Amino acid sequence: MSTIAFYLVIDWITRIAILLATVLRAPAAVTRAWLPLTLVFPIPALLLSLCFVRPVALSRRRKRLAYARQLLKSARQGVSMSRHCSSPALAKDFAPTAHLIEQARTFPVVGGNSIDVVPDYDALVDSLVWDIEAATDHVHLTTYIFADDAVGRRIITALRSAAQRGVQCRILIDALGSFWWARRVVRKLKACGIDVRRALPISFWGEQSVRPDLRNHRKIGIVDGRVGYIGSQNIIRAEQSDGSRNKEFVVRVTGPIVIQLQTLFATDWFLETGEALTQNSLFRHDHAPGAAHAQLVAGGPEYDGYVFRLLLDAFIHAAQERIVITTPYFVPDEALVLALEAAVLRGVDVSLVLPARGDHRLVELAQNSFFDHLLHAGAKIYLYRDGLLHAKHVHVDGQLCLVGSMNVDLRSLELNAEAGIIVYDRAFAQRVQAENEVNMARSELLTRAEWEGRPAHMRFAENLARLFSPLL
Repeated sequence: MSTIAFYLVIDWITRIAILLATVLRAPAAVTRAWLPLTLVFPIPALLLSLCFVRPVALSRRRKRLAYARQLLKSARQGVSMSRHCSSPALAKDFAPTAHLIEQARTFPVVGGNSIDVVPDYDALVDSLVWDIEAATDHVHLTTYIFADDAVGRRIITALRSAAQRGVQCRILIDALGSFWWARRVVRKLKACGIDVRRALPISFWGEQSVRPDLRNHRKIGIVDGRVGYIGSQNIIRAEQSDGSRNKEFVVRVTGPIVIQLQTLFATDWFLETGEALTQNSLFRHDHAPGAAHAQLVAGGPEYDGYVFRLLLDAFIHAAQERIVITTPYFVPDEALVLALEAAVLRGVDVSLVLPARGDHRLVELAQNSFFDHLLHAGAKIYLYRDGLLHAKHVHVDGQLCLVGSMNVDLRSLELNAEAGIIVYDRAFAQRVQAENEVNMARSELLTRAEWEGRPAHMRFAENLARLFSPLL
């Protein structure tokens, strides 16, 4: 067979394989993103499609997913039946949002929570170390990145001390997010007697095989079943290679919401280990003196449907006065852009707070390609210039907020394992609004005239990157 004939055969095999795979298994937007790659680079596209355009999980892991859903169902029933976790009455405007999330098979709203914003990056490390040092029963951590640097070593030292006191420490680190440090970190933690596992280990075959682009992106912590952490911050130093610092947003919680965080950790732990964490000491149904209503939201393959995608749509449509979305990565689909445009036309003040310069150039270009439409519609875009803005939160009408690990891109909204909490509390919303004002003061408000004056080659690069936005 000649070289040309061989190339043509491979070319057509690639086209047919990707067409069948995407049409049968992928959303239309993802299918469209594969088409230009197939036309220009057929052989690399075929190899990539074998990795990424396939079922989320195979064999034993798929069975564990089914069982994990049953664990979540039982946990939800346990939460709803506890006298300390009764669902509070919500304002009429937000009851539909809470009902939507509960019907998506996640968690109900629970009252009696105390939710405190950890003020800055170093304060979060200090607070977490202090709680680990005070632990008496267990410490559970899930993180996307666990680096072998000064911050990581400080956390390891606190965990070592806890383990020596007889505290059971269980740690989940994402296999890809922590790739550069995983071997050293796992070795150090195991040497301390700590049970540590890589979440979603990268494997292309075998019973535990999963898609390599599926990641556990959650950042949560639970100490003694009484204290919880959730937000955007990984276990890694704040400083970037260029000298700038990450800006994060994390909350420390107590009350019934911690039971929901514990349930989520137990589900992830079961998926990776096959061990069901059902000890009563892990799920403490204590008196809850706090005042905030909160609801855990989790998305990922163990949940049916795109929970965060539904939630973001619900927030945008529920907003009457103002919605502020803070995210380091903004690569939406067309439906989300239209929802934001519709909100502006209803008279809602729509503001996006994004980093002026991201840490992934292709993602940044794709993100910028949406600015024309949003600015034309009347949305406000603030570009944060005081370091890398890595915080992820949504603020609606001064009454409710979402805080967590999710970005506003299709990977977070439809694929990755993510976690966040909705807080239905005006006092907390005021605290988040104060954070928004600080971030906006450190940002440049992008004008339509300024944006339209950018060079033509930048427009071309942005539009090219946008073609692949569903795959980023």
